[in-house]
Amino acid sequence: MDTFAKFAARGLDLLGSLFLLLVALLLVAAIGLFIFDKTQRKNTIWRNYPVIGHFRNLFQILGEFFRQYFFAQDREEMPFNRAERDWVKHVCEDGKDVVPFGSTKVFAPGMPIFANGLFPKLDEDETIKPPFVIGPGTPNPYHPSSFFNISAMSYGSISAPAVRALSLGAQMAGCYLNTGEGGVSPYHLEGGCDVVYQLGTAKFGARNEDGTLNEEKLAKICENPHIKMIEIKLSQGAKPGKGGILPAAKVNKEIADIRGIPEGESALSPNRHVDASNSEELLDLIDQVRRVSKRPTGIKFCMGQVEPVQDLIDTILKRGAASAPDYIALDSGDGGTGAAPMPLIDNTGMLIEDSLPLLDDMLRAAGLRDRIKIIAAGKLITSADVAWALCVGADMINNARGFMFALGCIQALKCDKNTCPTGITTHDKRLQKGLDPSNKAVRVRNFVKTLHSEVEMIAHACGVDSPRDLTRSHLLVMQSSGRTRPFNKVWNPGRYLSTEER
Repeated sequence: MDTFAKFAARGLDLLGSLFLLLVALLLVAAIGLFIFDKTQRKNTIWRNYPVIGHFRNLFQILGEFFRQYFFAQDREEMPFNRAERDWVKHVCEDGKDVVPFGSTKVFAPGMPIFANGLFPKLDEDETIKPPFVIGPGTPNPYHPSSFFNISAMSYGSISAPAVRALSLGAQMAGCYLNTGEGGVSPYHLEGGCDVVYQLGTAKFGARNEDGTLNEEKLAKICENPHIKMIEIKLSQGAKPGKGGILPAAKVNKEIADIRGIPEGESALSPNRHVDASNSEELLDLIDQVRRVSKRPTGIKFCMGQVEPVQDLIDTILKRGAASAPDYIALDSGDGGTGAAPMPLIDNTGMLIEDSLPLLDDMLRAAGLRDRIKIIAAGKLITSADVAWALCVGADMINNARGFMFALGCIQALKCDKNTCPTGITTHDKRLQKGLDPSNKAVRVRNFVKTLHSEVEMIAHACGVDSPRDLTRSHLLVMQSSGRTRPFNKVWNPGRYLSTEER
């Protein structure tokens, strides 16, 4: 017993000594930090409030975590709230979305309400229609089987396991995968899905050193039968008027080889194609790409000024409908998956709520609507979002961030730092290990299949055969008064097309 008491006393003495040593070290560190804070000149808070001023930075970091998980309400986070993220999570995991006891949606002004019919369509009564075709005048017209597809996300911006999961999931779901402006990687083709090759302003993968198109490289890429369409990107919603940005930390040898750029240097695309400075040159570029690729060729942009779009339409009419792009992918100005300066994300570019019906009106007025298909993009991640877009003018919908949620994105907002905790936007092998492509591919498939099913359900409720039969007559818009009005009663394209208020 005496031995045990001595041993315990010795242990307590040791713990006491360690505690005193720890206190001494903390005191020395605090004194050192105090001296540093008082002498440095970069941070005013640290200089005026040495040591304790650092708690402000700590609380800012922790605040982001606590707001997301404890304090933010289900429908108040940005850019996507918890209710939206949870919806995607549930449909990806279970393949269905059923909620109890009524809606928790806030009926805010602008919210779409679908006008259901008195006699909905029975599933077995659906009329079989001719397949939807893009680029019927090309050697290889495309017959997409899905109206909801994976929008542009480059290999480089997202990781190899993420691209693998999207490719395999797209094949399982029957939708296409857009490569993004980073070029066609082996991972885009690995799953065997339909692929849209996006040619950004730098023309990665098919470029000459001066930024012009390398026809030989483009033709070589298009020998692969999985390449179904080409998309010439003029701008995107995350950064209208600015080229793509891939930080140097993400440009490894493989990415550099795919893109045709130096390893370890930031990939900064020009803010426009060097060989397309006006409508005439753009139509020449479209013709060149379509001729070389033998594929339907479209353009992607975020609308801002209306006059240049009208000039493009007028130029098409002068040259003939055959010169038109086979489709226009229209992005929304409220940001996207790409990292970009805040003024461009927050304050540049027209939102899809205005630009989509406006573009539809402009093409119809010119008699080009049947010739040019419209693919809408921009935060359209739920079945209601997609049905709204089909009502007001879209033929198809592209989405990126919904599929990032399907891959496991938790909206940590670390996309540009190579430290994404879910392995989606990082090239850190340790973080990538957590992303199992085979598992995430099933989630991608469930997302597409459930969304298809729910949009078809909305279409049948409105009394039409299929989602592409939805029109503006099926759409009501919530007003600030709390009452709804038909879309055509509140939509006024004249405010963009008229010059009276200038």
